[in-house]
Amino acid sequence: MARKTVVLGFSVSPALAKEYQQLAEREGTTKSDLSRRMVETYKTEQAEQGFFALQRKMARRARKTGVLTEEDVERIVFEDR
Repeated sequence: MARKTVVLGFSVSPALAKEYQQLAEREGTTKSDLSRRMVETYKTEQAEQGFFALQRKMARRARKTGVLTEEDVERIVFEDR
């Protein structure tokens, strides 16, 4: 049967390794699960940052066209429906 996981190896300082182990123990989880959760959290944060960057960009465009409030947005979205 083929393995369903891949082992990753990377180097950290002894102090960070100890802190990482203690964190996993405090969380009541394995270091592997903690790593998975950390990657998922990182991905979520990156997606949020992308969303906020797009929101800022589109807000500037909207203001240039006179869209200033949520009501303006709703009016535009629903005016052709």
